[in-house]
This record gives sequence, structure tokens and C-alpha cells, in this order.
Amino acid sequence: MLRFALCADDYALTPGVSRGILELLEAGRLSAVSVLVTAPKWPQAAGELKPFASAADIGLHLNLTLGAPLGALPGLAPANQFPALGLLVRSALLGRLPLAEIAAEIARQIDSFAQYLGRLPDFIDGHQHVHALPGVRDALLQVLVEQHLGGRLWLRDPGDRLHAIVARPLRRKALALAALTAGFASQAETSGFALNQGFAGFSDFAPSRDYAAIFATFLRSPGPRHLVMCHPGYSDDALARLDPATSSRDAELAFLLSRAFAQMLAIHSAKLIRPSEALRSQ
Repeated sequence: MLRFALCADDYALTPGVSRGILELLEAGRLSAVSVLVTAPKWPQAAGELKPFASAADIGLHLNLTLGAPLGALPGLAPANQFPALGLLVRSALLGRLPLAEIAAEIARQIDSFAQYLGRLPDFIDGHQHVHALPGVRDALLQVLVEQHLGGRLWLRDPGDRLHAIVARPLRRKALALAALTAGFASQAETSGFALNQGFAGFSDFAPSRDYAAIFATFLRSPGPRHLVMCHPGYSDDALARLDPATSSRDAELAFLLSRAFAQMLAIHSAKLIRPSEALRSQ
């Protein structure tokens, strides 16, 4: 049997996105959820998520590229708005990130997660995978080690083995990300943190694509602790102002709630498992 984790990203981004993810949790169609604590609706959304804490891993979707930070970042966000991803990546590759500022913001986001959910995250990943970028990863691991969180949460590795990446579509995006984040997994493991092994779910967010057909490819060449990301939700004008992925979220939500998704799992002899369960079973 193929046992894999399915994680919905961007919880709390908008009420429509949160509502869709909650429906999937209620239906037992997710095994992990990643939350944006910088979103204005996070405090309210946290209360709606609490009842599902025993049904799925709930983690922090570390954000450094969307909206406003939780605290002052004069070097990274002088106008109180995070930089675009391209600028953050360039600064990371050039070694020009204000790492002390980023570490402080990471700590604030962890604190906000704990404040409103009443516990630490089960895992940490990143919006647009920023947590694994050069420099950002150093700040993240520094904070986690200082807070003695080794062995208490897992981290998302957004890379995968080369043969697994080329076995799936949209491999250009996956290859670029694997190159940008190379070395993150070994650095995290050296610091005492477990990670997924195998990662899929890349999308171009085109609403015209057959998401069911794309999802089937996410199950190709799975790793021993395979993790698939998804971005479901109900789209609206509020989402369109924040994120380029809009109606594609509706398509993902509809498929994951459908009988066709259950049938696909049966055809592949696949079962959803919480990532923390997979780590304990290794």
C-alpha cells in the first residue's frame, strides 16, 4: 500500500480558502494543513481549525513574501510589506538577507501559531518554500535549536530525487526549486530535525488543466515518506487581490471532495497518513 501525506497550504489566507480546507478536513481528505499566521483573519481562523488538531498535522507556513510582517523589519520590509519572491531569492543567493531580522520574524510567527492554537506546530514549511532558501534556512534552524525544538517537529523538504522529479509533469519548477534548496535536508537533519522524503504537488495553477489527471502523477515514484502539497479553497475577489492562484483552487477542492479522488486512492492502493505518523513508523 502507498501511504502518503496530503497537505493543504495557505490556511487563513482568506475566509474562502480556510472554508474549503475545513471542509476537506471534515471529509477526511487531508492529513496535514499549513497555516499563514500573518494573515489578518488568522486569529478567527485558528479557532475554527482547533477541532481538527487530532485529525491532521497542523504546521506553520512561514511567510516572508506576502503582505505585512508581524513585527518591524527595516532591512527586509522597510515599507512594512514583505518583498516579492524574486527579490527575496536574489538577496538570498547574494548573501544579502538581514538574517537577525528574519530570525526575529520567524520567532514571532511561531509565537503567533502557539498563541492562537494553544500549542507548537507539528511542522514548519514555507509560503513559496522560502524556509529552505540559503540564509533563511540558517535563521530558521537557529531559532528552532535555540527553542529546543529538535525532535518536536518536522520540516518540509521541497526537493526530491532527480528521477522522481522527471517522472512527473511541471518538472522545470520542481528542478529549479530543488537546486535553490539543495543542502537544506542534510543541514536540517544535522540539526536534529526529521523531514519528508519525496515531494510532489507542483502546479501552474491553470484553471483549464484536468487536476484529477495531474494529481495522479503526484503519486509516481513516491519516496518513503512521500508528501504531496495542494492549494484548495473557494476563490473570490479577496483572494484575487492577494494571490495568482484563484479558480484553480476551486478545481482542486472539487476533486479532493469528489468520489473520483476516493476511487483514485483505491486504484493506487493508496492511503493518507499524517506525516508525523510516517516519521514514527520509520
